[in-house]
Amino acid sequence: MRSRLVGRARRHAGMKPTDTSNPEYFHKVVDCQWACPAHTDVPEYIRLIAQGRFSDAYIENRKSNVFPGILGRVCDRPCEPACRRGRVEERPVAICRLKRVAADHRDDISDRLPKPAAESNGKRVALIGAGCASLTVANDLAPLGYEITIFEALDTTGGLMRTNIPQFRLPPKVLDEEIGYILDLGVDLKLNHRIDSMRELLDEGFDAVFVGTGAPKGKNLEIPGRYDSDNIHIGIDWLESVAFEHVDSIGENVLIIGVGNTAMDCCRTSLRLGAKNVKVMARKPRGFFKASDWELEDAEEENVDIIVNHSPKAFVIEDGRLVGMTFELMEYNVDENGRIDRGTVVGEETFPCDDVILAIGQDNAFPWIERDIGIEFNEWDCPVVDEQTMMCTREGIFFGGDSAFGPKNIIWAVAHGHEAAISIHKHCQGEDLNERLPVGINLASQKMGMHEWSYSNDYDPSARRMMPHVDLKERFKKIDIEVELGFTPEQTLQEVERCLNCDIQTVFAAKLCIECDACIDICPVNCLTITANGDEADLRTRLSAPAENTEQGLYVSADLPQTGRVMVKDEDLCVHCGLCAERCPTGAWDMQKSTVLIPYAQDEAADDRAQEAPAA
Repeated sequence: MRSRLVGRARRHAGMKPTDTSNPEYFHKVVDCQWACPAHTDVPEYIRLIAQGRFSDAYIENRKSNVFPGILGRVCDRPCEPACRRGRVEERPVAICRLKRVAADHRDDISDRLPKPAAESNGKRVALIGAGCASLTVANDLAPLGYEITIFEALDTTGGLMRTNIPQFRLPPKVLDEEIGYILDLGVDLKLNHRIDSMRELLDEGFDAVFVGTGAPKGKNLEIPGRYDSDNIHIGIDWLESVAFEHVDSIGENVLIIGVGNTAMDCCRTSLRLGAKNVKVMARKPRGFFKASDWELEDAEEENVDIIVNHSPKAFVIEDGRLVGMTFELMEYNVDENGRIDRGTVVGEETFPCDDVILAIGQDNAFPWIERDIGIEFNEWDCPVVDEQTMMCTREGIFFGGDSAFGPKNIIWAVAHGHEAAISIHKHCQGEDLNERLPVGINLASQKMGMHEWSYSNDYDPSARRMMPHVDLKERFKKIDIEVELGFTPEQTLQEVERCLNCDIQTVFAAKLCIECDACIDICPVNCLTITANGDEADLRTRLSAPAENTEQGLYVSADLPQTGRVMVKDEDLCVHCGLCAERCPTGAWDMQKSTVLIPYAQDEAADDRAQEAPAA
C-alpha cells in the first residue's frame, strides 16, 4: 500500500500541465509577435501575403502598428532577432520587408479604415507633437467621438519620422498617405503652433493632454575646439536641416561621431550631399554598436568606413577652420558575461576632416513644462511616467514615445500610443486606469482532412531573400531616390514560405494518448519526449534533445492514462510541421491556430457600452 502511495506522489510531482487557456503561453511561443512592442500578428499577415491577399495583410498590420508602409521600411525590427527561423538557420524571416510588400501591393483600403465619429462625445484631448505616438492616440480615439487637437511646432506632420529619416529610406509620399488616413478622422491639426507653456495649455480646458514630442535635443560633445568652428554639427539638427532643404552640401571629408542608427543616416546622407570620404568613428568594438546590423550593412555597401576603438579627444582648428579631429586609441577587456570595461588608452590618432557630425544620442527637453504644476521629474530631468498607463504624476497628462522613456524607435512609440489611448479614454470616462481588459486567446483547429491543414506546413529550406537595391551609382544622383526597391513577386513567394507558422500550435489531449510513440518517431527535430515528470531543470536534461534555451518554455501535458508519465515538447525546437498530428492514431495531437486578442481603446469603449446596456 505504501509503495502505491509513494508512486502516486511521484506521479504528481514536478511541472504542472501547461495552461493553454493562458494567452501569455502561446503568445510567447509566437516569438516574433511577443517581441514586437505593438504585438503585430506576424504569422497571420505573412499567410495572407502568401495567398495574395495584400489588402487583408495591410489591414491586419494596421490594427496594431498603424503605419505598415512606414514601418515596412524603417522599423528597428525587434521581431526578427526573436524569429524562430533564426534557430533553424542563421537568418530570420524578412518580417519587416514583407510588411512593406503588403503596403506596396494593396488595393484601395479606404473603405476599411476607421471612420470619423458620427458625433462628438464632448471630451477634448490635446496632443503635443504630430509624430507617431500622438498620431496613434488620434487614430484610436477620434473614431470614438473624442475631439482631437494636435499642436505641432513645425509646418508639417510626422515628427522625427520626417525630419530625421532620410528620403532615400522613407519617401515623403508614404508618410503623407499613412498620416493622412489619421488626419481624415476629423483631427484638428495646428501646424506652426509651438507649445511654450503647459500651464497655459491646461488653462484651455482640455479633458486630457498627451505629450509626444520625442527626444528633440541632440547630445553635445564637450571637448576642446567644439565651439571654434561652424562645421561641427549636431546629427538630428543637421538631418532636419537637410530634410527642409536648408542644407544641400557638405565637405569632402566627413567624420561621423557615434554608431547608432542616426549616425548611419548621417553618413549615408553625407555621401548624397557631396562627401567623398566618410568615416564613422566608434568608441567601442563592433559588438557594442547601437546601430542595427542591416543599417551597418547598408552604410558599408556605400563604402563608409567604420573605425572602432577611437574615443574623441579634441577638434583640430587652424586659423579658425576645422581641419581634423584627434582620437584616443582604446583597448577593452570583455568579461565572461559579455560586459565591457571602461577601456585603456594606448595611443592617439588624428584624422583630417572638413565637417564633423555628432550623433552620440538624444535627450528629452521640457523647458516648456513648469515645475510647479504637479508633474514630477526624475534625476535625468524627465517626467515620471507609469509604464502601463503612460500617465505622469499629474492626473490627466500622459506621455508616450521618446518623450516618455527616452529614445527608442517608431514601433515602441506606437505601442505607447495604444496604451495611452486606453488610459485617456478611461480617464475621461471617470474609470480606473489600471482596470484594463485582459489579453484574450482563441484556439481553432486547422484540420481539413486526415493529412491536410489549412496552412502550408512543409518546411522550406530556402535561405532569406536579398532585398534588391538601386545601383550604387544611380542612388547618389538625388537624395530622394529610395534605395530599397522592395521584393519581387518571386522573392515574396519564396520568403513567405520560410515562415514556420508559429501561431499554429500543437495542442495535446493527454486522455487520448496510448503512448505508442508514433509522434516521437516521426518528429523531424526530436522535440517530443514521453518521460516521468520532474522539476523543470531536471526535465530539460531528460528530453530527446536537451532543452537548453531556458527563455523558451516547455509544453507539459497532464499525466498520461497508461503510465502516469507526461508528454513534453520543447517549444524551442518545434517547427510546427504537424507530422505528429498526422501520425497520431487517436487524434491526441491537433494543430490549432492561436489568435491573441489585444485590447485597444475601441474595445474598452465597447465594453463600457455593453455594461451600460439594460438587461433584456
